[in-house]
Amino acid sequence: MLKDKVAVVTGSTSGIGLALAKTYAEQGCHVVINGLGDAADIEEERASIENAFGVKALYSPADMSKGDEIAGMIALAEKEFGSVDILVNNAGIQFVSPVEEFPIDKWNQILAINLSAAFHAIRAAVPGMKARKWGRIINTASAHALVASPFKSAYVSAKHGVAGLTKTVALETAPHGITVNAICPGYVWTPLVEKQIPDTIAARGLTREQVIKDVLLSAQPTKEFVTVEEIAALALYLSGDMAKSITGAIISIDGGWTAA
Repeated sequence: MLKDKVAVVTGSTSGIGLALAKTYAEQGCHVVINGLGDAADIEEERASIENAFGVKALYSPADMSKGDEIAGMIALAEKEFGSVDILVNNAGIQFVSPVEEFPIDKWNQILAINLSAAFHAIRAAVPGMKARKWGRIINTASAHALVASPFKSAYVSAKHGVAGLTKTVALETAPHGITVNAICPGYVWTPLVEKQIPDTIAARGLTREQVIKDVLLSAQPTKEFVTVEEIAALALYLSGDMAKSITGAIISIDGGWTAA
């Protein structure tokens, strides 16, 4: 179904993004991975994708806070592979703080990486998708694209923005064989979630166990973390022809968090 398509996945050197990249590669897609980490570890992951799935895999070190580098990443994929057929805007960072103490540089950084990066990548990829009359854009949003939590003013604002960007671009590209959707996970056990635990401990005066039970999983009726495999399976479905009529959708995968 997706054999020889080209998938660009941002923030894909670990966690959700890496699971997404591997899922697309397993289906025969050539992939571009992107993100932070140790250079040797990243190269090992890149090479393992090629060896395991028999596809080509590139690594782009593009800084997701810089629009010109993001555009360069899309241009690199088009030059090396001839197209960008699937774009997954997954890169994201988090910071937890009361609003009156929220560092301005952190606000700017979170908005840049969690929201503006998706805009820059979409802007660069859409012309090629329109020319080929086929494309899939998937934005990794969050349950926080739909509801808020305390001490996350920048993250919640950015993810609400991702939902709006998704709907707008879906309307613009619908006549061109392009779908644009947002996946909204609840809490997934990833490095991003693990790293915010100390800040939440400090902000709320709780223990690590209390943060996991009473903060992270309190809103999810299943009382279980969403898995990266579940998210990858949903993204794969949205990328297929059977989902061609699904566009502009904000899809929750959150253990029931936003059902209330």
